[in-house]
Amino acid sequence: MTSPLDQLEQYRTSIDNLDAILLHTLAERFKVTQAVGKLKAENDMPPADKAREARQIERLRSLATTSGLDPVFAEKFLNFIVAEVIRHHEKIREDQE
Repeated sequence: MTSPLDQLEQYRTSIDNLDAILLHTLAERFKVTQAVGKLKAENDMPPADKAREARQIERLRSLATTSGLDPVFAEKFLNFIVAEVIRHHEKIREDQE
């Protein structure tokens, strides 16, 4: 029989693995969004796309609900990421001027 402390350690190991997956996934996402930022800057496109952001929010809220995750949290998380992406895009645009 597994002791509570052993079970806790197993849970924490899983959490650590999932945290690593999240960070690696975010790093890959930001690599792609950096490429998008360069493309936008080179083609005089605006850093933000409010219509796409709205579609993404709806899509992720739906995915969150299906996955048993709070859709409000999912939206806050996406908004945080999008704000950082836009900041990167604006910096890329400034660097090219």
